[in-house]
Amino acid sequence: MLPNMKIFTFSSEFLPKSCLVKGNEVKLSTSRLTLLACTMPTTTTFSHSNSSSNINNNKLATMWREIQGSRNWENLVNPLDSLLQEEIIRYGEFVVACYNAFDLDPNSKRYLNCKYGKNSMLSKVGLGKSGYEITKYIYATTNINVLSIGQNSSPSSGRWIGYVAISNDEETKRLGRRDVLITFRGTVTNPEWIANLMSTLSPARLDPSNLRPEVKVEAGFLSLYTSNEGERFGLTSCREQLLSEIGRVINMYKNEEISITIGGHSMGSALALLLAYDIAELGLNKHATTKRRDQLYKSSVSELVSEPVSESESSNISVTVFSFGGPRVGNSGFKERCEELGVKVLRIVNVNDPITKLPGVLLNENFRVFGGRYEVPWSYSCYTHIGVEILLDFFNMQNPSCVHDLGTYLNLIKSRHHHHHKSLQVQRGEHEDIFFNIAKEFFLLMLYYGEFLPLIIW
Repeated sequence: MLPNMKIFTFSSEFLPKSCLVKGNEVKLSTSRLTLLACTMPTTTTFSHSNSSSNINNNKLATMWREIQGSRNWENLVNPLDSLLQEEIIRYGEFVVACYNAFDLDPNSKRYLNCKYGKNSMLSKVGLGKSGYEITKYIYATTNINVLSIGQNSSPSSGRWIGYVAISNDEETKRLGRRDVLITFRGTVTNPEWIANLMSTLSPARLDPSNLRPEVKVEAGFLSLYTSNEGERFGLTSCREQLLSEIGRVINMYKNEEISITIGGHSMGSALALLLAYDIAELGLNKHATTKRRDQLYKSSVSELVSEPVSESESSNISVTVFSFGGPRVGNSGFKERCEELGVKVLRIVNVNDPITKLPGVLLNENFRVFGGRYEVPWSYSCYTHIGVEILLDFFNMQNPSCVHDLGTYLNLIKSRHHHHHKSLQVQRGEHEDIFFNIAKEFFLLMLYYGEFLPLIIW
């Protein structure tokens, strides 16, 4: 580890607390989206009361399928469509709510849980007029045997990780469909952090009727999603909680048009993608027979898949992930299966965010093929990102943790409302650009992980 270097922990550093950034410190640039940001606002609560928002409200009910990715966001990210932009911000705010409501006070009775009850939580965090009602809180545990340094509770005692919410009738009319929303916070406790550092690909095996050994995901994320260690505390796995509630809600609104939207930041993005894949793999997003619907909200996963749904008797409910600063989750087999199942993923990424480089700093989608022709024999052992990217580019030397901050992500996306945008092109020689980026990424990885770097670099 480098001497005298401050290593950020996943406690308070990554809570949304938007950084104030000067114009010459930040730029947003990508082949898909290019914006120039000046002074960023310091709040993450945004209003959509301007005239363009009112116009978009009328459009959303008819365009929602495209906004949810039915056409892989074709012609919506270059330039960034204003309606898609507002939806990214709106779903991002629901993820911010996970952080704002999470109790990190060790002296509190609600330590590592939500500060508020389901009926009041959204209003307490400033989303009382969001048009959604929370139906269930979600808790996650890990079966990884690690010491919970600086934490008062057992690593397996369960921690509040997110919530399920449903659009009310008025919001459903505005959206054009009943939206089932699931959001996940990112890593803020040491056991979750260490779970993320496992960086080992394991077969997902989420569908007992077809194990698909070629579909592999990162073991730490899979553990957080599927671990039953919380049963001694009265909790089923994060997965069981989610599938049961989603099945119940789909059954409740079976006669309406439904969308399933999953949002997450950092580790939460990984859980969001695992859930989206799980829903689609099990066929829970398919309208089917009454018997099948009745099975959807049973607690046993084996019961959920006891009656496979044929394509002829089903129609898909859209499943969309809005990922903010998310890591890689699985291998190319996982990516291919998600695409085959129709899972849509929109990734909002800061190119300077080290979390988005993990796992698989070296073995990733960029190293599977040499010269665009030869696929390496270990390609299925490489981590691969999934989905369509909106790339941001920001870095603040005075506060490096800004590169992963969700509040800053949202403020930069929102900046188009306040600033004229134009194309930015940084002219560098090819070799200079490569070495500059390698040096910067290595610095950021060392800054965040220090002595853990050897564990996660592959």
